[in-house]
Amino acid sequence: MRDVVKRGVLRVIGPRATRAAEATAPERLPESAALMAAVPVPVVLLDSANRFRFANPAAEHFLGYSMAQLRNFTLADLVPGDNPVFLLIEQVRAGEVTISEHDLTLESPRLRKQGITVQGSPLPEEPGSVLLVLQDASAARALDRQLTFRSAARSVAGMAAILAHEVKNPLSGIRGAAQLLEASVGEADRELAVLIRDEADRIRALVDRMEVFGEKPVERRAVNIHRVLEHVRRLAQSGFAAHLRISEVYDPSLPPVNGNRDQLVQVLLNLVKNAAEAITQGPFGSDVQNGEIVLTTAYQHGMRLAVPGSDTRMHLPLVVSVRDNGPGIGEDIRPNLFDPFVSSKPSGSGLGLALVAKIVADHGGLIEVDSRPGRTEFRLHLPMLADDRADLG
Repeated sequence: MRDVVKRGVLRVIGPRATRAAEATAPERLPESAALMAAVPVPVVLLDSANRFRFANPAAEHFLGYSMAQLRNFTLADLVPGDNPVFLLIEQVRAGEVTISEHDLTLESPRLRKQGITVQGSPLPEEPGSVLLVLQDASAARALDRQLTFRSAARSVAGMAAILAHEVKNPLSGIRGAAQLLEASVGEADRELAVLIRDEADRIRALVDRMEVFGEKPVERRAVNIHRVLEHVRRLAQSGFAAHLRISEVYDPSLPPVNGNRDQLVQVLLNLVKNAAEAITQGPFGSDVQNGEIVLTTAYQHGMRLAVPGSDTRMHLPLVVSVRDNGPGIGEDIRPNLFDPFVSSKPSGSGLGLALVAKIVADHGGLIEVDSRPGRTEFRLHLPMLADDRADLG
C-alpha cells in the first residue's frame, strides 16, 4: 500500500483502490502522439496486453477501423495468435530493440493484407508498450510489375509493327489468290480455297488487334468515372452480363479522373466481361443467380509513388475496382497475368489484359489483382484532375 496526501489528510490507498482509480483516469498518450498522427504511414501503439492505445489516421485506413473501434480490440482480434508479428512484438519487449520483418501476411476474417513490412520499436517512457509501423509494399510491387507490363507492351508494339509491314501485304495476296481459286475450281477444292481465305482473315484480325499496342499519345481530360462505370454497367447488363447481378459501391465525392473516356470504357468493359465469364465458367455454372460483380470507387489518401529512374512522383488517389465471386485465378498464371499471350481461357488470345495494363500505364496509373477462390478483384489506381470540368458524356 502507499500513502497519499490530499487536502492535508493522510489516506491509505490499497491495490484494489489504486486499480479502480487508474481505470477511471483518462488515458494519457505519449507526447509524440501528435507527431505520429501526422506521419503518412500506418502507426499503432500497443500496450503490454497488445491492446490498441493509439492509431494514426493512416493506420485507421489501413486496418479499416476508427480509433474509437480499435480501443475495443486487441491485436489478436485482428490477426491470428500464431502470426509472426506476435513473435516480433515479444522480441521487441524482451530486447528493448527495434526489429523489422518483411513480406508478412496479416490475414483473418477482419483483415487481409499481404506483403507487409512491420517495424516494432519499444517506447522507453511506456514500459511494455510497442510502437508498430506498418508499410504496405504491394503498391511498390505493383509499380515494378507495371513497368514490366509496359516493357512487354512495347515488345508487342514492335512485333505488331513488324507483322503489319511483313505479314499484311503477303496476306492480301494470299487472300486474293484464294478468292480467284474459289471462283474457278470444283466444289471439293472450293472448300480449301474458302479455308485459305478465312485463315488469312483470322491472321489479319490478330495483327489488327496487336496494332493497338502502338505507342500513341493519349489525349486526356477530366472524366467522371462514375458515368463511365454506369455506361459499362448498361452495356454489360444488356449483353454478356444480363444474367448476373451488378452492384455499385461508389464514393460520390470522388474528383474527376485525368484520363481518356473511351479508353477507360474499354478497360472497364474488358474487366467486367472477364468477371462475367469467370462466374459463368466457375462453380455456379448454369446456376448463376448467385453470381455477382461489384463495382467500387474510393479515394485513397497518400498514394504517391516515385517512378524509378526519374524525379516524377505519381499521385494516384482514385481507386476503381471490379470484383467478382467466381472461382479465382490460378496461381500458375497470376504472376504473369498481364503479359501478352497469357490467358486462362482455352480460346483466349491473351491480349485483353495486356492491353488493359498498357492503357492504365499510358494514363500514368497502376493496376493490380487480388484473387482467391470465390473472390477476384482488379484495382485501378488512377490520377485525379483538380479541374472540376468533368466529361459528362
